[in-house]
Amino acid sequence: MPEPAHSAQRLTTLVARPPCLATIEAVVAGERTDVTCRGEFDIGAQALQPELYAVLDRSATGVDLHLDGVGFCDCGGLNLLLDLRREALAQGKTVTVQAYSPAVGRLLDLTGARELFVIENSGNSDAPAAAHAPVPEERSQAMEVDQELRLEVDQLRRAMRTRPTIDVARGIVMATFGLSAEDAWTVLVTASQNTNTKVHLLAQDLMGAVHGAQVPEELRQQMAVAVAKVREASPIPSDDVSVREAGPESQSPPPRPAA
Repeated sequence: MPEPAHSAQRLTTLVARPPCLATIEAVVAGERTDVTCRGEFDIGAQALQPELYAVLDRSATGVDLHLDGVGFCDCGGLNLLLDLRREALAQGKTVTVQAYSPAVGRLLDLTGARELFVIENSGNSDAPAAAHAPVPEERSQAMEVDQELRLEVDQLRRAMRTRPTIDVARGIVMATFGLSAEDAWTVLVTASQNTNTKVHLLAQDLMGAVHGAQVPEELRQQMAVAVAKVREASPIPSDDVSVREAGPESQSPPPRPAA
């Protein structure tokens, strides 16, 4: 028997945010605080932000992170580290990375964020506390780099969200006009530029057409122009060349014999 409708789970009861699979342990070391992180630093690790902020508030000059126990780290974990660093700069403090796992090191290298978390010499305990505090000019430059990195991360996230839609639209163009994947992508980009429409928005219009929605007239015209240009620029297959060289006469059926 089919399950009664009232027993089905409502969408609103689903968990909106993934669970936190990371932990932190803070130990005060003089004017700074050592923070040992373990587990997975993904979007679920954002739940650790209040605890990290509290550790930062209690420290005199900042925190030193030990990330060698982090087995996985993605953009969500990087955002957590950047948020902590930005809060530290606002308080005149610093956030350093004393150790990190290969997963964290690779992400820092790919995003260029390694220089933001300078690994300081933890053995130099005689250094004055003032040495940890950045000067205003350095703080301003660091915040600018912070903003650029956050913008780059946001753009990467947006690209990941819109990629499936664009891939489906490219498949539609390939099937409709008999184009290769490369030529279909050229058509999408050309139509996007000529209509001043972002590629993912143009892709949504094409997907809507599959379900019966009306494609804007300007888009239809520019798509036709782009397809014509691609076909004109594409090399003619060898089979087509032989047929065209033969001429229309060779393609007509032979005359019927006289009765």
